[in-house]
Amino acid sequence: MAVSQSEAGAVSSGKGLFGHPPGLTVLFLTQTWAEFSYFGLQAMLVLYMTQQLGLPQAQSSIIFGIYTGCAFFSPFIGGFLADRWLGRTTSVVIGGVLMMLGHFAMAFESLLFPALALVAIGNGLFLPPLAVQVGALYKEGDTRRDQAFSAYYMGINLGAFSAIILCPLLAQLYGWHWGFAAAGFGMAFGLMLYLGFKKHLPRELPRVSAQQKTRTPLSKADWKALTTLLGIIAVVILFRIAYEQSGNTITLWLSDRTERTLGGFEIPAPWFTSLNPLLIIALTPLLMIYWRKRKEAGQAPNLFRRMALGCALAGLACLVMVGAALAFSAGGGAAVSSLWVIAYFVLLTLGELLVLPVGLALFGTLSPVQVASMMMGAWYIAKFVGSLSAGFIGTLWLTIPTEFFFAIGAGSTFLAALILFWMGRARVAANAS
Repeated sequence: MAVSQSEAGAVSSGKGLFGHPPGLTVLFLTQTWAEFSYFGLQAMLVLYMTQQLGLPQAQSSIIFGIYTGCAFFSPFIGGFLADRWLGRTTSVVIGGVLMMLGHFAMAFESLLFPALALVAIGNGLFLPPLAVQVGALYKEGDTRRDQAFSAYYMGINLGAFSAIILCPLLAQLYGWHWGFAAAGFGMAFGLMLYLGFKKHLPRELPRVSAQQKTRTPLSKADWKALTTLLGIIAVVILFRIAYEQSGNTITLWLSDRTERTLGGFEIPAPWFTSLNPLLIIALTPLLMIYWRKRKEAGQAPNLFRRMALGCALAGLACLVMVGAALAFSAGGGAAVSSLWVIAYFVLLTLGELLVLPVGLALFGTLSPVQVASMMMGAWYIAKFVGSLSAGFIGTLWLTIPTEFFFAIGAGSTFLAALILFWMGRARVAANAS
């Protein structure tokens, strides 16, 4: 969803928290509670299907993969609908309401599929216009805009971290439906904040203006950039084949094969997945400082090689789990130390920070202006295909040795690293010529 310069200066004159417009706080908290609801459901879904509904593990993995994939294919369509017909505010509200209803519908076992469909469709309507409103808080050239998106990304992970801790705990102590209800109330609270402080958000402009923009044909350089972006999509899919297992089969590993007792208290399996957003919150500022110092020292970054390093770290994370699987087999099926999965999440999160935000930055830099919105939607489609592929690969969990299963993820991420390293070399050669 492109934002014109006239749109971008709507409310940037206001000063709020840390010198940013008050609208950023509103959008930050709205997104935090929306992610609380989304990740609260995701953290419990596989265990709910296998333990409560009695579905086979392979079927549960397929359902999980289709659901998470669709939830990130729908923004491609939702952004188009918001631009052409609904408008930002209406799209956010409709999407939030659908997500809220989907979480509450999870209280009824017979409504599993309608509930997941409501959340996936709602996510598509909710995400794109809310993100556009962040950019529209600032005038063109305002240096605070990059910081605002960093804060927005932190809100995503704050919501995810809180949800992974609270929702499974409620489910364990009081029943599954309490966990899903907490996710629903989180979305409701986010909508209340959004509507209650709507006056601080950018004004809604006529949607016809987006269709009045002059479009010029794509140049040879533009087509070359699009080819590069398609290559990035391909390697991101390879990365996600391994990455998306962190909410799928890794949860099963934690539940069935990991020693989780600490001081007589059994730590809920989904709590370990909260390490991912917690590490993102802790490490993102440090990485930003490090990269800024490198830039000040005149060391220009090669973003392709940075992504290659991230994929290699994710591959090492999978190799850690190969070691954990071998230890489980050598121990005769006794639960193994939780240090294995902690090391896995540390390496995987470092890899994520070098792959996903950097890939998004490349899309923002290389996408031709004529098709920038479509290419941003294509970024979400990469998650859709990757999540779907991860779901189907998850069906092998109980049919092949576990060490071979994790080796598949290692192979896909190391392959992605090699492709990205080659793309980085090609980019350096092209710039030098």
